[in-house]
Amino acid sequence: MIQTELIQQQTSQEFPENYTVVDIETTGLSPSRDEIIELSALKIRNGNIKGEFSRLIKPETPIGSFITRLTGISNDMVMTSPKIEEVLSEFTEFISDDVILGHNVKFDLNFIRTNLEKCGFLPLKNNTADTMTLARRYCKLKSHSLKNLAFHYNVSISGHHRALNDCLITHNVYQNIKKEFSSATN
Repeated sequence: MIQTELIQQQTSQEFPENYTVVDIETTGLSPSRDEIIELSALKIRNGNIKGEFSRLIKPETPIGSFITRLTGISNDMVMTSPKIEEVLSEFTEFISDDVILGHNVKFDLNFIRTNLEKCGFLPLKNNTADTMTLARRYCKLKSHSLKNLAFHYNVSISGHHRALNDCLITHNVYQNIKKEFSSATN
Protein backbone atom coordinates (compact mmCIF):
# COMPACT_ATOMS: atom_id res chain seq x y z
CA MET A 1 0.00 0.00 0.00
CA ILE A 2 1.38 3.43 -0.95
CA GLN A 3 0.47 5.08 2.39
CA THR A 4 2.48 2.51 4.33
CA GLU A 5 5.48 3.08 2.08
CA LEU A 6 5.21 6.83 2.66
CA ILE A 7 5.11 6.34 6.41
CA GLN A 8 8.15 4.05 6.32
CA GLN A 9 10.04 6.58 4.18
CA GLN A 10 9.23 9.35 6.63
CA THR A 11 10.41 7.62 9.80
CA SER A 12 12.97 9.98 11.22
CA GLN A 13 15.63 10.01 13.89
CA GLU A 14 15.09 7.33 16.47
CA PHE A 15 14.93 9.46 19.64
CA PRO A 16 13.81 13.02 18.79
CA GLU A 17 13.84 15.68 21.54
CA ASN A 18 11.00 17.74 20.08
CA TYR A 19 7.87 16.09 18.70
CA THR A 20 4.10 15.95 18.84
CA VAL A 21 2.47 12.83 20.24
CA VAL A 22 -0.69 11.87 18.30
CA ASP A 23 -3.50 9.45 19.10
CA ILE A 24 -6.98 8.83 17.73
CA GLU A 25 -10.08 6.90 18.70
CA THR A 26 -12.15 5.44 15.86
CA THR A 27 -15.40 3.61 15.17
CA GLY A 28 -13.43 0.59 13.87
CA LEU A 29 -10.20 -0.57 12.30
CA SER A 30 -10.62 0.37 8.62
CA PRO A 31 -9.53 3.87 7.49
CA SER A 32 -11.75 3.58 4.42
CA ARG A 33 -14.93 2.43 6.22
CA ASP A 34 -14.62 3.69 9.80
CA GLU A 35 -14.38 7.18 11.26
CA ILE A 36 -12.21 9.14 13.68
CA ILE A 37 -14.26 10.13 16.75
CA GLU A 38 -11.45 11.67 18.80
CA LEU A 39 -8.17 13.28 17.75
CA SER A 40 -5.59 14.41 20.29
CA ALA A 41 -1.99 15.59 20.36
CA LEU A 42 0.63 16.77 22.85
CA LYS A 43 3.40 19.13 21.74
CA ILE A 44 6.65 18.15 23.46
CA ARG A 45 9.77 20.27 23.73
CA ASN A 46 12.85 18.76 25.41
CA GLY A 47 10.69 16.24 27.27
CA ASN A 48 8.14 18.77 28.53
CA ILE A 49 4.53 19.21 27.45
CA LYS A 50 4.20 22.64 25.83
CA GLY A 51 0.71 22.37 24.34
CA GLU A 52 -2.25 20.08 23.92
CA PHE A 53 -4.93 19.52 21.34
CA SER A 54 -7.98 17.31 21.86
CA ARG A 55 -11.29 17.23 20.01
CA LEU A 56 -14.22 14.89 19.86
CA ILE A 57 -15.58 14.53 16.32
CA LYS A 58 -19.14 13.93 15.20
CA PRO A 59 -19.13 10.87 12.91
CA GLU A 60 -21.45 10.40 9.95
CA THR A 61 -22.70 7.08 11.38
CA PRO A 62 -23.58 6.18 14.99
CA ILE A 63 -20.90 4.89 17.33
CA GLY A 64 -21.41 1.19 18.10
CA SER A 65 -21.82 -0.13 21.63
CA PHE A 66 -18.45 -1.98 21.56
CA ILE A 67 -16.58 1.25 20.80
CA THR A 68 -18.54 3.11 23.49
CA ARG A 69 -17.62 0.43 26.05
CA LEU A 70 -13.96 0.48 24.94
CA THR A 71 -13.45 4.25 24.75
CA GLY A 72 -16.26 5.67 26.87
CA ILE A 73 -17.21 7.90 23.91
CA SER A 74 -20.96 7.84 23.31
CA ASN A 75 -23.19 9.21 20.57
CA ASP A 76 -24.51 11.78 23.07
CA MET A 77 -20.95 13.02 23.72
CA VAL A 78 -20.28 13.74 20.04
CA MET A 79 -23.74 15.04 19.12
CA THR A 80 -22.64 18.70 19.08
CA SER A 81 -18.99 18.08 18.19
CA PRO A 82 -17.47 19.50 14.99
CA LYS A 83 -17.12 17.41 11.85
CA ILE A 84 -13.78 15.96 10.79
CA GLU A 85 -13.00 18.76 8.27
CA GLU A 86 -12.94 21.44 10.96
CA VAL A 87 -10.91 19.35 13.39
CA LEU A 88 -8.32 18.36 10.76
CA SER A 89 -7.75 22.00 9.89
CA GLU A 90 -7.01 22.84 13.55
CA PHE A 91 -4.97 19.65 14.00
CA THR A 92 -2.64 20.22 11.04
CA GLU A 93 -2.01 23.76 12.26
CA PHE A 94 -1.23 22.44 15.75
CA ILE A 95 1.24 19.75 14.65
CA SER A 96 2.88 21.99 12.04
CA ASP A 97 6.03 20.25 10.77
CA ASP A 98 6.84 18.43 14.02
CA VAL A 99 7.99 14.83 14.16
CA ILE A 100 4.84 12.82 14.91
CA LEU A 101 5.27 10.28 17.70
CA GLY A 102 2.72 7.56 18.38
CA HIS A 103 2.27 3.99 19.47
CA ASN A 104 1.67 1.98 16.30
CA VAL A 105 1.67 5.40 14.64
CA LYS A 106 0.97 3.90 11.20
CA PHE A 107 -2.56 3.03 12.31
CA ASP A 108 -3.33 6.60 13.41
CA LEU A 109 -1.66 8.20 10.40
CA ASN A 110 -3.45 5.96 7.92
CA PHE A 111 -6.77 7.20 9.33
CA ILE A 112 -5.59 10.82 9.41
CA ARG A 113 -4.18 10.69 5.87
CA THR A 114 -7.32 9.02 4.50
CA ASN A 115 -9.45 11.75 6.06
CA LEU A 116 -7.15 14.54 4.89
CA GLU A 117 -7.49 13.22 1.36
CA LYS A 118 -11.31 12.87 1.61
CA CYS A 119 -11.56 16.45 2.87
CA GLY A 120 -9.28 17.88 0.18
CA PHE A 121 -6.37 18.80 2.47
CA LEU A 122 -2.70 18.46 1.57
CA PRO A 123 -1.04 15.25 2.77
CA LEU A 124 1.15 15.23 5.87
CA LYS A 125 4.88 15.22 5.21
CA ASN A 126 5.96 15.00 8.84
CA ASN A 127 8.64 12.57 9.95
CA THR A 128 7.51 9.95 12.46
CA ALA A 129 8.73 8.00 15.46
CA ASP A 130 6.95 4.93 16.84
CA THR A 131 7.10 3.65 20.41
CA MET A 132 5.94 0.21 19.30
CA THR A 133 8.83 -0.06 16.82
CA LEU A 134 11.29 1.15 19.46
CA ALA A 135 9.91 -1.29 22.02
CA ARG A 136 10.18 -4.19 19.58
CA ARG A 137 13.78 -3.22 18.86
CA TYR A 138 14.93 -2.71 22.45
CA CYS A 139 12.50 -4.15 25.02
CA LYS A 140 12.60 -7.89 25.60
CA LEU A 141 8.89 -8.30 26.37
CA LYS A 142 6.28 -10.81 25.18
CA SER A 143 3.88 -8.01 24.26
CA HIS A 144 4.70 -4.51 23.03
CA SER A 145 1.19 -3.13 23.51
CA LEU A 146 0.97 0.35 24.99
CA LYS A 147 -0.70 -1.08 28.11
CA ASN A 148 2.04 -3.68 28.61
CA LEU A 149 4.80 -1.11 28.09
CA ALA A 150 3.08 1.21 30.57
CA PHE A 151 3.04 -1.60 33.15
CA HIS A 152 6.70 -2.40 32.40
CA TYR A 153 7.73 1.22 32.98
CA ASN A 154 5.30 1.82 35.87
CA VAL A 155 3.34 4.43 33.87
CA SER A 156 -0.28 5.00 34.88
CA ILE A 157 -2.84 3.80 32.34
CA SER A 158 -5.64 5.87 33.82
CA GLY A 159 -8.06 6.79 31.04
CA HIS A 160 -6.53 4.33 28.54
CA HIS A 161 -8.46 4.33 25.22
CA ARG A 162 -9.15 8.05 25.34
CA ALA A 163 -6.92 9.82 22.85
CA LEU A 164 -5.40 12.53 25.07
CA ASN A 165 -4.72 10.06 27.88
CA ASP A 166 -3.11 7.67 25.38
CA CYS A 167 -0.92 10.55 24.15
CA LEU A 168 0.28 11.10 27.72
CA ILE A 169 0.88 7.37 28.25
CA THR A 170 2.78 7.17 24.94
CA HIS A 171 4.89 10.22 25.86
CA ASN A 172 5.79 8.71 29.24
CA VAL A 173 6.59 5.30 27.74
CA TYR A 174 8.74 7.01 25.07
CA GLN A 175 10.65 8.99 27.69
CA ASN A 176 11.38 5.75 29.57
CA ILE A 177 12.53 3.91 26.44
CA LYS A 178 14.65 6.91 25.44
CA LYS A 179 16.23 7.17 28.89
CA GLU A 180 17.02 3.46 28.97
CA PHE A 181 18.21 2.94 25.40
CA SER A 182 19.18 6.18 23.66
CA SER A 183 22.78 6.02 24.85
CA ALA A 184 23.01 2.50 23.36
CA THR A 185 22.38 3.96 19.88
CA ASN A 186 24.99 6.73 20.04
